[in-house]
Amino acid sequence: CRQLFRSPSMPSSVIRPILKRIDRPLDRDTPVKTKRRRSVAGTPGEEKVAEPLGDVPWPSPANACPLQKARLMRSRSFCHEEIENMLANDHRELIGDFSKAYLLQTVEGKHQDLKYISPEMMVAVLNGQFSSLIESCVIVDCRYPYEYEGGHIKGAVNLPMEQDVEDFLLKKPIVPFDAAKRVIVIFHCEFSSERGPRMCRFVREKDRACNEYPHLHYPELYVLKGGYREFFPQYQVHCEPQDYRPMHHEDFKEDLRKCRLKSR
Repeated sequence: CRQLFRSPSMPSSVIRPILKRIDRPLDRDTPVKTKRRRSVAGTPGEEKVAEPLGDVPWPSPANACPLQKARLMRSRSFCHEEIENMLANDHRELIGDFSKAYLLQTVEGKHQDLKYISPEMMVAVLNGQFSSLIESCVIVDCRYPYEYEGGHIKGAVNLPMEQDVEDFLLKKPIVPFDAAKRVIVIFHCEFSSERGPRMCRFVREKDRACNEYPHLHYPELYVLKGGYREFFPQYQVHCEPQDYRPMHHEDFKEDLRKCRLKSR
C-alpha cells in the first residue's frame, strides 16, 4: 500500500507480476512457437505447448480470463479504494497532507514546487466566493514595513522576517472550528519572486518539523503570482492605502539598508 502511494504506476507494478504466473498466453496472435499432436477425430486430444521464445507480451487485464481477474482482485489490499482515489488525482494537485485537492485554481509560476494563484483568484477569495469552503484565509505580505505601509492588500498581515511568520502562524496554529472547512495561507512580496516564495517554503519546512508526517497545520499554501506590483494596478479598490511604494524607493534607501541588515 505504501509503495502505491509513491508512484502513480499502479497497473504495471501490480498486474505484471501476477500475469507472469500464467504459462500459456491467451492471445492467438502472440508470436509463440507451438508443437501440437492431434488425436483422431472423436477421441480426446493431447496438446503440448512449448515455452515462449524471447520476450512475449502478456495479455492485458481487460482480456484476462476469469481466473486471472480473480487473482487480480485478490491481489488488492484492504486500502485499494483509498489508493485508487488518490491516484485518480495527480499527486501534485493534492495539498500538503494529501487529504484533498487544492481548492483554488493555480497558474504556472517561477518556482515549480510552489502553487501560484492569479490576482483574479485572489480577488475571488477576498470577495467571499469561497466562504462556504474557507474558514480562514491568511494573506502574508513579506515586504519590508515601509513597503507595506505605503500600500497593501486589505486584510494582509506584514510578516517580513522568518521569526515574525513563525510566531504568527506556528506558535498558536489557526484551527478551523468547522473541520470541513479550510485554512489557507497566501504569500506575496513585491514581485513574488524571492521573499514570498522563500517564506512559503520556510513555513512548510517548519510545519513539517513540528508534525508527524504527513500531518500539517497549514497544508494549503499559495503564492500570489506577480506580487503586489501586479495586483495593485488592477485592483486598487482592494488595497489600503490605495498606493504602491516599491522596495527601491528613492526616499527609503536607509530603511531598505536597515531591513536588509536585520534580515541577515
